[in-house]
Amino acid sequence: MSARGALRIGTRASQLALWQANRVAELLALQPEAPAATLVHIRTEGDARTDIPLWRAGGRAFFTHEIDRALLGGDIDVAVHSLKDLATALEQGLTLCAVLEREDPRDALIARAGVSLAALPAGARVGTSSLRRRAFLARARPDLKLEELRGNVPTRIERLDQGGYEAIVLAAAGLKRLGLAARISEYLSPQQFPPAVAQGAIGVVVREGDTQVARWVKGLDHFATRVAIVAERALLKRIEGGCQVPLGALAAVSDLRLSLEARVCALDGSRSLAASGETRLGAADATPASAIGRATALGERLGDELLAQGAMELIAQLRAATAVSPP
Repeated sequence: MSARGALRIGTRASQLALWQANRVAELLALQPEAPAATLVHIRTEGDARTDIPLWRAGGRAFFTHEIDRALLGGDIDVAVHSLKDLATALEQGLTLCAVLEREDPRDALIARAGVSLAALPAGARVGTSSLRRRAFLARARPDLKLEELRGNVPTRIERLDQGGYEAIVLAAAGLKRLGLAARISEYLSPQQFPPAVAQGAIGVVVREGDTQVARWVKGLDHFATRVAIVAERALLKRIEGGCQVPLGALAAVSDLRLSLEARVCALDGSRSLAASGETRLGAADATPASAIGRATALGERLGDELLAQGAMELIAQLRAATAVSPP
């Protein structure tokens, strides 16, 4: 911790990242005897490299690496991430100490004319930086013109308003957190547009063995969200994908049962693979470790089902189509 005993929270400096970090600070302040918190802004490669599409950057740790290295180096005490940006394998020496309660995981369409996806005219320009969204958009509306869109949430909306696109697709969670839900023209169905793994969830990472910090951070953990995220991330790890792979998944907990649905789509929308399943998390007195184990097993099982259906073939075709030299 800092010389004054304050918890140093590492975060990107975008409006959404700062909202997330401030939310963590607010929740920490509610923990008994927790120290004050201060934010440390860290510029990541993803912030610096706005000149390339996200899929061309490779995807893994593009928005998290520098923050996690600062945590390992002792420059900060806590790292706050959008969990969908976090690689399935954390840097050695770090642990995901808490997962905050998930916000709306769906994708959202913002259209200049305020219309739904179905009502967009043929040839309408739709902006997105995600290959997953491009693939599922191509499957639902092959007549649309899909174009790259980078920048933070306000910047993307500004480019829409300036006439660069007829519509854009963003995560509903970010829009709600920034007070922009009124701009949403349509919430896209998770069945037709499965969200990115862990979309809408915030992760808090600490150093392994740092019991002093972990004692306060652990109180922020929302276990139902963690179990769902564990299943989704286990699926992603089994597929060995990243944000550049058109894989969507969504898990949910209800009455001690965990359900998971996942889908992989060809980039041109021509083929889609789906898998779904559920598991009982155990009796009401079951241990958290057993629930995590069952969630992991469910994600891995559905990953195997997608691989058996030919998911790697779709991923290989995608990587061949988007092959570029490293940035």
